Amino acid sequence: QVQVVESGGGLVQPGGSLRLSCAASGTIDNIYMMGWYRQPPGKQRELVASITRGGMSNYGDSVKGRFTISTSTDNGKNTVYLQMNSLKVEDTAVYYCYVRTFRMATYEYWGQGTQVTVSS
Repeated sequence: QVQVVESGGGLVQPGGSLRLSCAASGTIDNIYMMGWYRQPPGKQRELVASITRGGMSNYGDSVKGRFTISTSTDNGKNTVYLQMNSLKVEDTAVYYCYVRTFRMATYEYWGQGTQVTVSS
């Protein structure tokens, strides 16, 4: 089992920056991917960014060059960060962290979601 806790959302002006964090604890040895999805109001959930255990990252087209995903491991937790720069109004969404593990089968664990609002 993996517990996933997100933090860092909020209100920011266009052009500003925010950093989201997501800490995974529990059986973290089987984690092979962590990442972020988002769901804008009235729209479907979309991939923002993901990163593998080996450090390979992938980004949605709308955030390339503005967002950066990274990870750290400390005190029995794997934490994934999403640094969001040059934020736009259209980045407004609920951001969800996910963790994917594999041990005989693939499992996914999701955070509760954190609101990011970009508005002047």
